[in-house]
Amino acid sequence: MSGRKTIIARYVSRGERFEILVDPHLAWKFKRGEPVDLNDILISDIIYKDAKKGLKASEESIRKVFATSNIKTIASIIIKNGTLQLTAEHRRELIEAKKRKIINFISKNCIDPRTNLPHPPKRIELAMEEVGIPIDPFKPAEEQALDIIKALRKILPLKIARITIRVRFPPFCAGKAYGFVSKYGSILKSEWLQDGSWLCEVEMPAGLQTTFISKVNEISKGSAELEILSLSRRS
Repeated sequence: MSGRKTIIARYVSRGERFEILVDPHLAWKFKRGEPVDLNDILISDIIYKDAKKGLKASEESIRKVFATSNIKTIASIIIKNGTLQLTAEHRRELIEAKKRKIINFISKNCIDPRTNLPHPPKRIELAMEEVGIPIDPFKPAEEQALDIIKALRKILPLKIARITIRVRFPPFCAGKAYGFVSKYGSILKSEWLQDGSWLCEVEMPAGLQTTFISKVNEISKGSAELEILSLSRRS
């Protein structure tokens, strides 16, 4: 273990705090859903109340929150549902990876209106640096890209492809659907049907289509009706 990089994974539940020592890179891979052996992630098998002070969590509190003493089960919960510290190096890596995703999104979904061709990724990257746009390593790339496009238009001519989608949400999820749909774009049509269903037409950047449809299916358990109405490029 000597010389191995270590960070704290922290989980708070029912008034109790639990911390474990983990490998930073492997823990983040596991948190993202990648297959990683927990034996490789854990630096030790100790569950702390405060790792920096060396205070161990009591067996009573562990049982109360996790209903088990199995270290792998507990570690899985702490890493997936808790928070992970970031080393400066890893934070830079996450920001760089997110920046690449944002640049790719913009390159695929926007064109230069003077040529009707996409801007090269390097041109987009240089424009982002010139504007001085901060990157959030945890916020979805698509969401950040929309704000970044607005900022880039000050120095880079951009048109974005937009898509209009009609969705009919069944009654059991119609109530919570509005808030989620409005985050993706402009609601052009909204109609509550007699059976309690909600019918809407929403215009959004075309690059959000896959994420939007996936979320619709998640909320409606696959029972929503979707139809793509139009695809266009505009400022």
